Order: sequence, then C-alpha cells, then structure tokens
Amino acid sequence: MSASTLPPLLQRLIDERGAQRVEPDTLDAFVAQPGDRVIFLSGDPVQFPEGLDVAVVLPELQAALPGRFEVGVVPLDSQEAIARRFGSQRWPALVFLRDGQYVTTLAGMHDWTEYVQLVGSALAQPTSRAPTIGIPVVSANSAPSCH
Repeated sequence: MSASTLPPLLQRLIDERGAQRVEPDTLDAFVAQPGDRVIFLSGDPVQFPEGLDVAVVLPELQAALPGRFEVGVVPLDSQEAIARRFGSQRWPALVFLRDGQYVTTLAGMHDWTEYVQLVGSALAQPTSRAPTIGIPVVSANSAPSCH
C-alpha cells in the first residue's frame, strides 16, 4: 500500500459513509464549508492500531449525533502536515472545526459512553485558536513589554 492509499477501513468511510478525502490541497475548501466538520487523523495503522478502531466507531458516533458533523479522512502521507496545522500531536485524532474555524481536538480511542459525551461536548464548544506552536507577531512600532 502506498502512503497516499488509504487503509480499507478508512476508504470505506469515503465509499460507504460519505466522508471526504482531505489532503493539503483540498483542506481549505473542506474547512471553509459551513457547519461542523471533523478531520480524522488515523495515524499509521501499524504504529497506532487504535486508529482503525476509531474508523469503525466514527460512523456510529455520527449516527448517535445525527446530522451534527461531516467527516474528512486524511491519507497517511498528508497527516503530519495537517496535524501540524491544527497543533495535533497524538494519533489517532479527531480535529473539530466549525464554519472554517478550529474548535478542539480529541485524541485517542475512548469507551463508547465517554466518546459520545466527548464528541457532544466538542460540538457544543465555541471556536478557538488552534494550539499550534508559533511566534507572536509584534508591530515594529510597539513599545517593548515584559507582559
């Protein structure tokens, strides 16, 4: 399997469950769509086998919260770049977005009851700034400050 080929369980999310394939060149268009969206970063299935568990549970989470969110599946070779953009550092991860804005990230696999609660909570949260590592931009004309 090449890096851009999806493992069968991830491909099935696209073929049978209506998820969209999301790569760096299609990410902005996916994110810009209205409503709640979840980017699924499965991680390498050999290193992170629980990513395949999340692939099985994700459609069930959508069914438990009908019409609440759309899913984007990221090929393995694009996951690092997309994860970095949203500050995600663990696999598997679900990155929640709303109306083009970051909301939160849920990492790892969870028990069913906890997962439904966590996803419901994520869908209720306001948008926020992604926890990326960055250097704050300061105007050249601003006075120095220790705060």
